[in-house]
Amino acid sequence: MASTGNNDNGGIIAGINVTPLVDVMLVLLVIFVVTAKIIVTPAVPLDLPHAAHGEEVQVVLSVILPERGPTLVNGAPIPDDATFTEKAKAALGGSPDLRAVIQADGAVPHRKVLHVLDLLKGAGISRVAFGALPDQPAPGR
Repeated sequence: MASTGNNDNGGIIAGINVTPLVDVMLVLLVIFVVTAKIIVTPAVPLDLPHAAHGEEVQVVLSVILPERGPTLVNGAPIPDDATFTEKAKAALGGSPDLRAVIQADGAVPHRKVLHVLDLLKGAGISRVAFGALPDQPAPGR
């Protein structure tokens, strides 16, 4: 305990040791950074195309089209088109300003993406965005 030179129990504290506070804050910062990285990382690894002018949009209905495997809606695998349409209509019923974000792997055929767009339109969702990674500038620029 830091105190004035005489051992008064009722004396004024002249200094406070802030080292434990700094240690705790650094540990919390590390935990926050690691947790944020885990939360942002998608569950399915995708090779998203790059875009020079991308915007961040609020994700309400997430549609992931991996190269292999089933289509994922909000992280849940969808076995067929009827189930996809049901999920989309249910999400639209919960929010009239629903936005759908399609994250398609670069190797997914164009017709599969258009089919998903058609299903979303059929479910009444007209606000659609595509997920993309920001374009990396060429070295030397």
